Amino acid sequence: MAHDPLDTMIGVSDTNRRDQQTAMRLVADAKRADQAGDRMKAISEYRRAVASDPQSAEALFGLAYGLDLVGEEDEALAFYERCIAVQPPLVNALMNLAVMYEDRGEYASAERCLRQVLDTYPNHLRARLFMKDVQASREMVIEEEQDRDIFKRKALLDTPVTDFELSVRSRNCLQRMGVMTLGDLTETTEQELLSSKNFGETSLIEIREMLNSKGLELGQFAHQKREQEPTYRPEDMSADERALLDRPISDL
Repeated sequence: MAHDPLDTMIGVSDTNRRDQQTAMRLVADAKRADQAGDRMKAISEYRRAVASDPQSAEALFGLAYGLDLVGEEDEALAFYERCIAVQPPLVNALMNLAVMYEDRGEYASAERCLRQVLDTYPNHLRARLFMKDVQASREMVIEEEQDRDIFKRKALLDTPVTDFELSVRSRNCLQRMGVMTLGDLTETTEQELLSSKNFGETSLIEIREMLNSKGLELGQFAHQKREQEPTYRPEDMSADERALLDRPISDL
């Protein structure tokens, strides 16, 4: 029975306008076209079947699969998503959708599809193997993102302070203290800067604002600098080195 578009009303569910018999006949026509090698006709028949019965999992799956084969990936993914929304979802639809998600780098979505399969069939070999691949790929992406973040942060910390517009006084004070990069500033406390000759509150505010504009703070890594500083013990030194360190400053 043909569907009259005028019968479609807001609030009317798909269940009330399903023509399952017509959909089954169109699905059969699509399968025959597919067997005959006429893929485009098969897709057309599957489209008509979905229009007749929007809840037909078989029609939705056939249409999604056909579209995927001809390279219409976005539309195929949309129909696979509609297909698995029909309960209970088809295992093959879940598997194919997981593959498409994995190809797009949407590993969390792929994992959700595979978990649906494994919740029902815990020993599904393909799903178990594919789950391992997806999880490995997901972990690899997370590690790459972390490495990229570390590289970006290191590049930022290695930025010379001379790249920024600072007053001559601030620039000279930093140079005397051996502070050459933003990283050096994050390892230097406010007290250390203020103890430098000619370094006042104005220069401190200037440098603090410069760092804040980059998401950094003065002295935020000062504890790391202290941890990295080598500890010298007398027992680790030779007699000549100890004698040199024991010399009075007046002799130097």
